[in-house]
Amino acid sequence: MYPAHAYGATSATSPLEPITIKHRALGPNDVLIDVKFCGICHSDIHTVRGEWGPQPYPLVPGHEIVGIVAETGSAVARHSVGDRVGVGCMVNSCRTCTPCRAGQEQYCENDCILTYGSPDRDGTITQGGYATRVVVTEDFVVNVPDAIRLDEAAPLLCAGITTYSPLRRWGAGPGKKVAVVGLGGLGHMAVKLAHAMGAEVTVLSQSLKKMDDGLRLGATAYHATSDPDTFIRLAGSFDLIVNTVSAPLDLDAYVALLALDGAMVNVGAPPQPMALSMFPLIMRRRTVAGSTIGGIAETQEMLDFCARYRIGAEIEVISAEKINESYERILASDVRYRFVIDTTTL
Repeated sequence: MYPAHAYGATSATSPLEPITIKHRALGPNDVLIDVKFCGICHSDIHTVRGEWGPQPYPLVPGHEIVGIVAETGSAVARHSVGDRVGVGCMVNSCRTCTPCRAGQEQYCENDCILTYGSPDRDGTITQGGYATRVVVTEDFVVNVPDAIRLDEAAPLLCAGITTYSPLRRWGAGPGKKVAVVGLGGLGHMAVKLAHAMGAEVTVLSQSLKKMDDGLRLGATAYHATSDPDTFIRLAGSFDLIVNTVSAPLDLDAYVALLALDGAMVNVGAPPQPMALSMFPLIMRRRTVAGSTIGGIAETQEMLDFCARYRIGAEIEVISAEKINESYERILASDVRYRFVIDTTTL
């Protein structure tokens, strides 16, 4: 077993605190990673506080993990000691269902194994990256190119791939008009990536307070959704809308912003259902869709794309003792745009 210092939750109502965890012994296909940085995703907060259902405590969150390979199993061929690597939101899948065989492990029909809080193949519960070490099967470890700083690479393992996947799937590129709803951890990556793909990017946010950031990151326009005139002036404008917020929206209002054959893709997860009228979809052949992270091959493709265009996340690096404070700041929207834990402080 491999012990690790970590920060974890012991209940849904307690703050995260220092704990010691043990990872499984290294199997032939496993990789031991010395974690250097781990991003804080809003979903970490939902999960450890039990807002997405009961959890197996103690629980160490974190699925935006980057570090250095410290040891490899006897059969590992894809990674070597000293490699810069990353681990995202999942650490295994069945490998045999149709989505898995197509490289879409995130849609595993038998449920992929999440990076933390999931029963692993050995019967233990997976623990995440707010820790000094993790053990992961080699097929779910990706290489982090040298052109990306490790701390800026961490959020790419969730925020990056979550927005890259729908942008690629729905053809963001030259000649396409893309709107990004929300300029937060996900939204700022969507702007950077869509701009690098050659699309014309617009940010739709409740207010204009982040306009300067949005334009700096690659948007050519920025509009406040609190202004009703926005929806009048932009009607029928966009080929693709990527909705990154997890709050309820007036879907009909946003669908009306789509051009013929336009698509609105939702990557946020609001806690309650939202109403949607069919007539505006039918009459303009519009699509409303959902998307989660990407498969392992697509995640590697995303990292290579980010290296080519020198894209990293906008981050604030914190020490482990600031994790609970950072949770409160995230809930207050007081971060631009991702907290990243320096795990050497654990």
